[in-house]
Amino acid sequence: MRSDFAVLILSHGRADRVITVPTLRKCGYTGQIYIIIDDQDNDEDEYYKRYGENVIKFCKNEEAEISDVMDMDTDMRIVLYARNVCHKVAKDLGLKYFLELDDDYSEFRFRKEANGILTSVHMSHLDDVFDAMIDFLEVSGAVTVAMAQSGDFIGGTGSSVWKKQLARKAMNSFFCKTDRPFKFLGRINEDVNAYTLLSSQGKLFFTVARTTLNQMPTQSNAKGLTDVYLKYGTYVKSFYTVMCMPSAAKVQILNTSHKRVHHKILWDRCTPQIISDKYRKNG
Repeated sequence: MRSDFAVLILSHGRADRVITVPTLRKCGYTGQIYIIIDDQDNDEDEYYKRYGENVIKFCKNEEAEISDVMDMDTDMRIVLYARNVCHKVAKDLGLKYFLELDDDYSEFRFRKEANGILTSVHMSHLDDVFDAMIDFLEVSGAVTVAMAQSGDFIGGTGSSVWKKQLARKAMNSFFCKTDRPFKFLGRINEDVNAYTLLSSQGKLFFTVARTTLNQMPTQSNAKGLTDVYLKYGTYVKSFYTVMCMPSAAKVQILNTSHKRVHHKILWDRCTPQIISDKYRKNG
């Protein structure tokens, strides 16, 4: 893997189960990996014991001073600060590009359509995949590009993400260029808050449908952000995005096996649209 790129894994309280690391290696990634922790993590010594010089610690209070949580709560058990420190970390490491991941990814897959059915296969050459994602990040001018999530494909080939192949959002994985910094915001739903608000300002966020990652269910995996999601619930979580973009975001009930409140983005009201050349006026 190219030397000007690294994977930055955000972790807290899970030194014994940063499962993204073995998943990356199993799927063929050979490059640099760094574990990003904060200075309020009780597992700090264990992280250093397991990952040594590949652990990078940042001061959470310093990041809190320059991050917008969008509320008056003082609970600091959130990922926002770690997300926002990554561009600085990458610059200090001398990286040109980086991939920001959470610590609980269990697999990476390719999605493909066969006889009208959406299927997937395990990735075994992540170096090549990551190179392609970096190339797309560069030529597209996007501030970040992402891999899809399994939930994006509910409905199979009829799902909106599969139909589009390229969605105007980015969640859970962020391929970034160090000299194109941007800020996440909000106590929770910080990724959705960022791609809606910044997209409305003309910034480009993309999800590539054919590449997919699988993540452990948030509220079944102890520590990390689990306590925060249990504390606030998806109702409050979704409303942070409504606060960011009241003209383009609302909440709705997801009619899954376990009904829950979730955000819905009205894309025609969120992002600048490209007008067809057929409307161009001559002269």
